[in-house]
Order: sequence, then C-alpha cells, then structure tokens
Amino acid sequence: MRLDEGYGRFAAMVNSLLMLLFCLAPTAHAQTGPDSGPLKLAILGDSLAAGYGLAPEQAFPVRLQAALKAEGRNVTILNNGVSGDTSAGGLDRLDWMLGDKPDIVMVELGANDALRGIDPASTERNLSAIIEKLKAAGVTVWLAGMMAPRNFGPDYVAAFDGIYRRLADKYQVPLYPFLLDGVAQDAALNQADGLHPNTQGVAVIVRRLLPFVTRNLDLYAASVHRPARP
Repeated sequence: MRLDEGYGRFAAMVNSLLMLLFCLAPTAHAQTGPDSGPLKLAILGDSLAAGYGLAPEQAFPVRLQAALKAEGRNVTILNNGVSGDTSAGGLDRLDWMLGDKPDIVMVELGANDALRGIDPASTERNLSAIIEKLKAAGVTVWLAGMMAPRNFGPDYVAAFDGIYRRLADKYQVPLYPFLLDGVAQDAALNQADGLHPNTQGVAVIVRRLLPFVTRNLDLYAASVHRPARP
C-alpha cells in the first residue's frame, strides 16, 4: 500500500470519528445537564403531609407523586411533613429542608395553629417569613390553604381563613384554597379522630389537588424554559 493512500484512509477515519462525537455531544449534554433530572417538589407540611395514622405509602405526597408519574411527569416529591408541626415549627426547619435543593415548595402549614387557637396574626407572620425566605433562595412557592374550626367563633374564623388569600395576593404565589376540600367533616373519608383523612380521603385530596399541581408545573416549566414532561 502506498503511503499517501494509507494516510488518506487514516485521516478519513479520524474525521468520521470526530463528526460522530460532535453529533453525539448535544445528546449527552441533554441527558446529563441540569434540566434532565426530575424536578423536585417539596411539601413543607404537618401531619396531613406526613400521613398520620396511615402506612407511609398512603401519605398524600407519595400518592401525588404516583399520580404525576402516571401522567408522564418527571417529578420527585420530597415529603417534609412533620406531625404536630405549626407554622413556627416549619419556619424553624426551613434551612434544613432547603438542603435538599427543591425547585418548588408547597407550603402546607397552619392547621395546628388553628387547632391550638394561635393568634392568626402570628401564623400569618410565620408563613410570610417562610415565603420570603424561599423566594430569597430562588425557590418557587405554592401555598395550600387551611380553614379554622368553626367553633372558634366568627371573628377568629374570618381572621384565620383570610391568611392564605392575603399571602397569595401579596407574594403572587399560586394558592390551592383548602387542602381538605371535599374531605373535611366527612366521616367516611376521615379517621376516627375526625381530623386526619383515611386512605379514601387521601384519594380525594390527590384527585382534587392534581389539576392545580399539573397546571402550575406547566407554568413553572414555561418560566424556566424547561420541558414539562421528560
């Protein structure tokens, strides 16, 4: 074989290899870049998120993640629910939760504040501080509302129930008005204590919450130029 022919064949092989690597490079980046992994949605909540009285796999964050997966959504839900937690407790553990680097946090707190008759102004200050801290960390915030027990009187009920809409308007965050919509005070959907949903109640929560979550996932994806689905 002549030297020039051998060199020509070698050069052609090198050029082909370089072209192949060039073509594969964007695909490799798409698979390993920051937009390729699952989106992290954290639930900062109380016993309703923790799944009090239920098997771990029946807690609403776990079942919500399964519902999102069934729709083809690449979302990991981080369950930061602590039974008995108040808005003050949620604020105290916020730095710890941020260590997981969530993209979105749904704040689900306030039920225990109301059950303890805590001054609604204090609850509002704590939730406000949580939202501000999350926003300062570059995290998208969603708010899940709660309602006060009706036996606390109209003044307390009006002051407490108005917290979530005021905060949603002030900080321009999406609000799901009442997490227990369709479940509260229905004995068939709650455990014996009348406060915590049973497995059937969780199913109602997830079914009603899902459109809110998917709609705001799409809005989030559009805002950060990220695919809403994998």
